Amino acid sequence: MEEIAPGLWFWPSTHPRHGIRISSYYCADSGVVIDPMVPAEGLDWFRHRTPPSAVLLSNRHHLRDAGAFREAFGARVLCNRLGAMEFGDGDGVEFFDAGDELPGGVVAHPVGAICPDETALHLRAHRALAVADGVVRIPHDGPLGFVPDALMGDPQRTKAGLAGSYVRLAELDFDHLLLAHGDPVVGGAAAALGEFATMAALQVVDSQAG
Repeated sequence: MEEIAPGLWFWPSTHPRHGIRISSYYCADSGVVIDPMVPAEGLDWFRHRTPPSAVLLSNRHHLRDAGAFREAFGARVLCNRLGAMEFGDGDGVEFFDAGDELPGGVVAHPVGAICPDETALHLRAHRALAVADGVVRIPHDGPLGFVPDALMGDPQRTKAGLAGSYVRLAELDFDHLLLAHGDPVVGGAAAALGEFATMAALQVVDSQAG
């Protein structure tokens, strides 16, 4: 567990099915966790702090170990309503809409493009923005980039949609970018996301022109 900003914690894990490195986050003041796996320290680590009260998913594919947090702490599990098809009654998932204010004062912003429920979560109290699968770091400490084209149905259209969303999101007030795939960008993240998205949009235009 690493405290990347006051009260904002990050930990990496290995995805149990895909074997890739993934990232999870915890807000110590509000008890909000984002896209969580159980950390190597175990769930007892949280018992000495504010117990997790809400699990926020940045898209429907990031349920991960949310059930363990619900069972251990009674935490609510919330996902964008556009991803409701992924879950059954036994999953205990509640749904929100883009624009809603979520536990911890987090605001949900639409991203879309790569999947309808792709969501950015603005953690205003921590000046951070959490994103799902649209922008990643491969390797985990590398530059910002898109997921591989093979994971996009229509790569050019998807990249154009994601770039447009990230240009808009880069105008929000945040310093840190919390990636679901890759280490977080700590400090200067709004500028980094804006630069990446602007360059990506230009590359899409160039490729379409060619």
